[in-house]
Amino acid sequence: MNCQLTTHYSPFTKKALAFTLAETLIVMGIIGIVSALTLPNLNSSTGDKEKVAQLKKLYQNLTDAVGRAESVYGPKGTWSNGTSQLWVRAGERLTEFLKTSKVCGTSSPTTCFPESKCYSGDYGCTGCYVSDTDVYTFILGDGSSVCINEFASEILVDIDGPKGKNALGKDVFIFSWTTNEGLTPRGYGATFDPTSGADQAAWVIYNENMDYMKCSGLNWTTKTSCK
Repeated sequence: MNCQLTTHYSPFTKKALAFTLAETLIVMGIIGIVSALTLPNLNSSTGDKEKVAQLKKLYQNLTDAVGRAESVYGPKGTWSNGTSQLWVRAGERLTEFLKTSKVCGTSSPTTCFPESKCYSGDYGCTGCYVSDTDVYTFILGDGSSVCINEFASEILVDIDGPKGKNALGKDVFIFSWTTNEGLTPRGYGATFDPTSGADQAAWVIYNENMDYMKCSGLNWTTKTSCK
């Protein structure tokens, strides 16, 4: 007798699972929406961290140059003489200890350091002006710009050079330069005004963020970030 094996298919046999085209499109749409909401914030956060690192490096390099110049030539207050203004002598001596790609000196300061504006858009906030020849400007090897103002009381830095936004608080920051305290980031401990951009250097260096452009209510004692 011949035996045949007969295969019986049960209605309860599991079927292979698969997404329909409509389901796939829905999932892709959700992923796209989530990406659109999160990627700008991620890119902004990464960009801010890069700027923080750039500014801290610039501060370190300038502080080192100030220290080395004063160890060789004495205190800054003694640098001026009858033939050279203090900002000129300060620029000449600091560039001895910095890697520069271009030195404008007191001529055509706009070439090395354009006029700064507040990041809110208003021009002429403070600092180095294109019409002011009582400044000393130069560009460092990394592309950042430096401007020493009249009397060498402040040093402005533009972390992405003259081709950037040239806005205080975004890419331009100010350091105070005094005989007693040396070079210090402007704005530490001051009443924090997130709209001017003039006093943001200390905030960026000590708090390591640029959250003043993202949220309100920041201050030096109770809220130093948007978190």
